[in-house]
Amino acid sequence: MERSDGECASSSENPRPWQSYHTVYTNAKAGMDGVDKEKVQKVVYEMSKGSKYFENEERKEAFIRQKIEHMRARCAKLTLLVISHYQKVADKRILELEATRDLSRSWLHVDMDAFYAAVETLSNPSLKGKPMAVGTMSMICTANYEARRFGVRAAMPGFIARKLCPELIFVPTDFTKYTYFSDLTRKVFCKYDPNFMAASLDEAYLDITEVCRERGISGIEIAEELRTSVYEEAGLTCSAGVAPNRLLAKVCSDINKPNGQFVLPNDRMAVMTFISSLPIRKIGGIGKVTEHILRDVFGINTCEEMLQKGSLLCAVFSHSTADFFLSVGLGLGSTNTPQARFRKSISSERTFSATEDKALLYRKLAEIAEMLSADMQKEGLRGRTLTLKLKTASFEVRTRAVTLHKYISSSEDILKHASVLLKAELPVSLRLIGLRVTQFNEDKVRAPSDPTQKTLTNFMTSGHASKKIVGDQNSLGSDINDDCLIDDKETSVSLDVSETNNYEFGDPVCDNSLPDLNDENCSFSNKISEVEKIHENEVSQLLEGNSLVLRQEEGSCCDGVEEVDKYITPDNKVGTSSNQKDQFIWLDDYKCSLCGTEMPPSFIAERQEHSDFHLAERLQKEESGSDLRILMHRERCVRTQKDHSASHRKRKKQKLFEKEGTHIPIDMFFSKRNRNF
Repeated sequence: MERSDGECASSSENPRPWQSYHTVYTNAKAGMDGVDKEKVQKVVYEMSKGSKYFENEERKEAFIRQKIEHMRARCAKLTLLVISHYQKVADKRILELEATRDLSRSWLHVDMDAFYAAVETLSNPSLKGKPMAVGTMSMICTANYEARRFGVRAAMPGFIARKLCPELIFVPTDFTKYTYFSDLTRKVFCKYDPNFMAASLDEAYLDITEVCRERGISGIEIAEELRTSVYEEAGLTCSAGVAPNRLLAKVCSDINKPNGQFVLPNDRMAVMTFISSLPIRKIGGIGKVTEHILRDVFGINTCEEMLQKGSLLCAVFSHSTADFFLSVGLGLGSTNTPQARFRKSISSERTFSATEDKALLYRKLAEIAEMLSADMQKEGLRGRTLTLKLKTASFEVRTRAVTLHKYISSSEDILKHASVLLKAELPVSLRLIGLRVTQFNEDKVRAPSDPTQKTLTNFMTSGHASKKIVGDQNSLGSDINDDCLIDDKETSVSLDVSETNNYEFGDPVCDNSLPDLNDENCSFSNKISEVEKIHENEVSQLLEGNSLVLRQEEGSCCDGVEEVDKYITPDNKVGTSSNQKDQFIWLDDYKCSLCGTEMPPSFIAERQEHSDFHLAERLQKEESGSDLRILMHRERCVRTQKDHSASHRKRKKQKLFEKEGTHIPIDMFFSKRNRNF
């Protein structure tokens, strides 16, 4: 929701408050040319007023206004000398970016026209020519072009769409059907680029450089041929854009929708002319908030103006953000084909009417766990970190995560641990539940598929080989309390450190790995207590750093309240512990000291979510380094104990011969004895 400065939401001060009310529903899409925008704004405003969504939009608007005022104040403090310095920085960076321009490639972006609606019309021809939307009264996935003339569009609640268009027909979603037709279109894409990039079910990027060269035809002909082939194969129309890079190709595909195409020549002058008058909102990655900031803080409305205001952008934004804006101003985008990457996460979520019914929430959670499990097993994935996402009735978003002892993929395992996370948040009124699994067993190179299966090296350094030899005596791994270990049968929540201990004692073959230890059981066990004392503090610190598997910050640092972390204990109860490490503060009660994100103190929920992000990031770093720290610690123990053992054997040997001077050789003994006779 966006409002110009000085305007108030109150209708008494502004007789037409809807004129300043802008949401995603009021942004124009393809096919919405000629729509009475003020009428759409008024209907959306009246239908939303007083709702939780409306209140959430007001909070976000207040945050945006505060952020804009803060950035304006920063710009006002910039002296001419500082601006001159950043102008040189911007000019230098523009030259460096320009040197990377690649006009040798041709990229085609293809976008299906109102895909879901077109598939439903193809399945039911009686819908042709009638305003129709795919979705429900709660939310619309897409609308056909007949409905868009009334201002109906995707991501709009159905009840608002019905108000705009009383004759609107609703059709329920059928993703099985959409996937089938998507596969038909992708068969066509493969003929032109076997390594095409699918951005979603209804759009893709194709590198047509080689096919144009091999067949000796232009991008215009390829685009026309591909669109014809898609229609013949699937019976659906699509729009295409051809340009020197992917960023521009996506912009071009939207110019002549529906069922059209636009080709931008591989010429620098043509690119700069095209980009000069292009509205910044047309660029992928520049949304409502960024557009608002660029326009109201810097007066930037077109891509060309980004270059003109380059000094201010470099002064206010981070290096990477400023680079992105300058690249947009130059019309630069990605031209290389990305390498195949392994999936890092998989998730599933569902929105529903807000409810506090615990039984209903657990049923929804079970359904989502089942869907997520099916998706994971389809791709052969098993993960260890489970994240629960919740959106409350007031649109507050919460995320809670737990790291498990073993890799999971079954719906039973997912539901078991997700239920523990959800239980800790109840009672609460929710309108969305989501689950995400990360840390797949392919994440670490050469990592064993089972986290409890140890390598020979880890077995030797963890001390279990010696533990089998010395029996009940303390072993090299005895500095870690057995109470910290968690049994698989009781719970799968685990500390990373327990992974190096929670398995059966080693193979008998390893018994010979430290043969000297068996000779000195008594003295060795005595030395162990000394080693334990030496490393007692270090080990306790390691345990404290790795024992929290689920953390939740309650409150923000700016409130002066100590951070409290939630975690799952071995008996599946939620506990708390103070966490003083790596706390961040809000500089000037506004700016995050770790990443520079600006957030007003009134946004408690957003600050909490932001702090949760930093906490999760820190936990991930700790987790990745915990195994290495434990291994290094155990190696030090091994070296220390070997030194103690060697020193003991040396002292024993010296003791045996310390009276060497009082003994006489055997021949002298006999000669002496003979003399006595």
